[in-house]
Amino acid sequence: MKVAISTDGNFVSAHFGRCPSYTIVEIDGNNLLSKKVIANPGHQPGFLPQYLKEQGVNCIIAGGMGPRAQELFNSAGISVVLGVSGSIDDVIKQFLDGTLKGGESLCNHGEGHGMGKGECDHHEDRQYVYNGENSMSNTQTISSKKICITSQGDNLDSEVDMRFGRCQYFIIVDPETMEFEAIKNPNLNATGGAGIQSAQLIASKGVKAVLTGDVGPNASRVFEAGGIRVISGSSGLVREVIEKYKKGVLK
Repeated sequence: MKVAISTDGNFVSAHFGRCPSYTIVEIDGNNLLSKKVIANPGHQPGFLPQYLKEQGVNCIIAGGMGPRAQELFNSAGISVVLGVSGSIDDVIKQFLDGTLKGGESLCNHGEGHGMGKGECDHHEDRQYVYNGENSMSNTQTISSKKICITSQGDNLDSEVDMRFGRCQYFIIVDPETMEFEAIKNPNLNATGGAGIQSAQLIASKGVKAVLTGDVGPNASRVFEAGGIRVISGSSGLVREVIEKYKKGVLK
């Protein structure tokens, strides 16, 4: 089989139609036969499904994709695995091992929009597991109004971490209930790509806004593709920043 992976540098792109390139891998069982990178030929409505079908592709892996595009790929007999992030090589290895996990589309277009069009929204956080066939199983559905704050510690009384990609912790919080989850940043000591990997991690959590000190251009592209608002220049205690966010005083 042939698999097409949306690609941005060495990482999975958050948006399938708007990614700079595609990594095409040919697989026989658990063996990787070939791997090549092709430039994105364009994402006019209905073009990519037919184009990739002609290339012999039977599976798509991406961070996000609109519902109309998913329908077109399914109609062309091409399975779609969304919510995937990380390096291309790691994703290929997971696919070969049968352990690849996806999630909610990182760029969830509103219903009725064409491929590559419309506004993005993230009203739910779903997790899917690729089962090695042409389908995914829905394992979790959680309503979400969550935001993310970069933090130096694992609680709401910690100081905001001014760095995004290499912050100490990500605090995922529902500002209405103040229930939160502290995630130790796995990319803190990454040799490269910390911004993109951290952005893809946070986008996969279904947050609608990120509050931090500063965000680099690579991470910003991921958030822009996912329709996630970024509020930079935040400082002080995490709890105080959340209250300012709730009052609408952060710009």
